[in-house]
Amino acid sequence: MIRAVAGGVTLAVRALPGARKKTAILGVYCEGEKARLKIAVQAPAVEGRANSALVEFLAETFGLPKNAVVLVSGELSRSKVFLLNGVTAERVQGLIGAWIPGK
Repeated sequence: MIRAVAGGVTLAVRALPGARKKTAILGVYCEGEKARLKIAVQAPAVEGRANSALVEFLAETFGLPKNAVVLVSGELSRSKVFLLNGVTAERVQGLIGAWIPGK
């Protein structure tokens, strides 16, 4: 789910667009052997609005500027990978662990 790379980390996400309430982390989604952070997104999957909402949410969640969060893959898929520049894998893992018991 989290991989350290030069200058930051990549984060695998499973997006659930069109959430009724608000954008929020729901838990962990497992695709075979790959785990992804499951995030409900209030924005619909139309014209990139869900992707933009995810970038904004991840930036706010990890205390980063919006331009530090880059969608690397999965533009048209629910399974996405984001690059979070300027953050360590330990910090991301620690924050996720605080939100999701057992992670």
